[in-house]
Amino acid sequence: MKRFIKILKANNLLKIIEEPVDIDLEIAHLAYIEAKKGENGKALLFTKPISKKENKNYEFPVLMNTFCNEKALNLALTRSYEEVADEIKQLSKLHIPQGLKAKFDFFKMLLSLKKAPPKRLNGKGDFTFKELKSLNELPILKTWEKDGGKFITMGQVYTKSLDNTQNNLGMYRLQVSGENELLMHWQIHKDGANFFNEYKKAGRKMPVSIAIGGDPLYIWCSQAPLPKGIFELLLFGFIKKTPAKLVKCESNDIFVPKDSDIVIEGFIDTNEFKIEGPFGDHTGFYTPAELFPVMRVEKIYAKRNAIYQATVVGKPPLEDKIMGLGTERIFLPLLQTSVPDLLDYKMPENGVFHNLILAKIAPKYPAHAQQIMHAFWGVGQMSFVKHAIFVDEKAPNLNDYEALIPYILDRFKPSNLLITSGICDQLDHASPNACFGGKAGLDASGEKSSEDIDKISDKALFELFSSKLEIKALKQFYPESKAPITCILLDKKEKIKTSFEKLLEFKKHFKILVFLDSTNCLENPYMLVWRVVNNIDAQRDIFISEHCVGIDASAKGELEGYTRTWPLQTDCTKSVIDDLILRNILEKDPILFKKFELY
Repeated sequence: MKRFIKILKANNLLKIIEEPVDIDLEIAHLAYIEAKKGENGKALLFTKPISKKENKNYEFPVLMNTFCNEKALNLALTRSYEEVADEIKQLSKLHIPQGLKAKFDFFKMLLSLKKAPPKRLNGKGDFTFKELKSLNELPILKTWEKDGGKFITMGQVYTKSLDNTQNNLGMYRLQVSGENELLMHWQIHKDGANFFNEYKKAGRKMPVSIAIGGDPLYIWCSQAPLPKGIFELLLFGFIKKTPAKLVKCESNDIFVPKDSDIVIEGFIDTNEFKIEGPFGDHTGFYTPAELFPVMRVEKIYAKRNAIYQATVVGKPPLEDKIMGLGTERIFLPLLQTSVPDLLDYKMPENGVFHNLILAKIAPKYPAHAQQIMHAFWGVGQMSFVKHAIFVDEKAPNLNDYEALIPYILDRFKPSNLLITSGICDQLDHASPNACFGGKAGLDASGEKSSEDIDKISDKALFELFSSKLEIKALKQFYPESKAPITCILLDKKEKIKTSFEKLLEFKKHFKILVFLDSTNCLENPYMLVWRVVNNIDAQRDIFISEHCVGIDASAKGELEGYTRTWPLQTDCTKSVIDDLILRNILEKDPILFKKFELY
């Protein structure tokens, strides 16, 4: 990690904070705000982490926002993500070479794959320099005020199958529940959880080791959506053209990277669970407190001058945006092997990855888009996607939202909406049931719609709607398109479906109505999209009446028969922000604070 910090500094991508900063909220809040500066954001190195609550100074500096922008991502990859994607694309289209040069290139490519598998070394790793007595010696952060405690947020979690035939590297959050005890939050769909079930069925303890730091590409690989059974460090070797070098842990038989900064070894008793959470997660909402396995820590090692790497997740955009960009681009060629007519796809960061995906396809026959929708929902982690919009090859670039959205709306037809159900991310809060719920796919390929509406001003539409409902505000987005999106703010007094039906009297003036709680801001479409795709379950919250669609993006409760606890969103603690500004550690930026709804 020291080596990469030098690289970040040499490329003007590192900000060093020498002032003492608290592991309780302060470090996370600073990183949270820095990540929202886009390409101007930098990695943050906190050289003096402290705990005011415990009156403690920590030995190890904290690195946040390692993947601060695209340049930092490419530095971690040691080449551009486009180059990696191109290489995967070539491999996915291997054929019998013709000609001497083609044959030479073919064998050269095959030989390069020899360097992909990780190499197990004899002896100990760099981390054996110092043994720590407890987790309390590490500057583990509390990132949000309502979090259940301190969490390791960038731990590389190494596990193996019961029969020793498979190894896995995952990125799961870990809550500190004791001096040498962690709670392992792996979701039921993850490989680590599948291995856990094997050990539980056999009645055996499960070995687990957590590495922190080392080469930053390790942690990126940990979240890569590789097919089941493929060890994530194979991807490391493929990208770097040199194998990851692993050494065996001392208290269990897990292998971890030799250059890890910190290693935590231990076992999970598959019969022991404790309440983990709440935790402010990457959706921008707190996930609830639930039972998760307990990891008993056997040993903790740190190498000389170790760096503690961490991240903060919450409302977008954050560091996971950049990590997700690498995943999106690098894995497009692999996705195209399952969906050959997929030309491109985009995961908008305010769709928090699984909540919204845009896809460009080459439709060849009727219902081709619907066929691809089903293919998406059946492929690996794409099966978690809640909402997908498909356009054809004539559509604007998927990154050009200002051109793309009108293109979609000009082709919007309720009849082209496919609403179904399936598995969803365990972190999703909108669905009535944990881990499965509604999904929606929109086919916006083809020609412009011939249908039109009688367009009137926001003021006139507000007056019409107010004759039927008590609404707080209204705004039409993309009013020049065939199907403007009309957002309505209200204090809900009845089921939104009932409110929608009352407004159908004026259906000649609208196509799409989106209902939101009055606490939203209609002048902030970025955050509106984030809230809408988070808050809806397609089967429950999308209403279709002939040529009109209503969407209930309000918070749910008894009125809708929602029996789970609707979560709070992750907001910064204003007193912490004010104090950081007062100490001249944070620059006050009212425009940025308002744009991303800090509190």
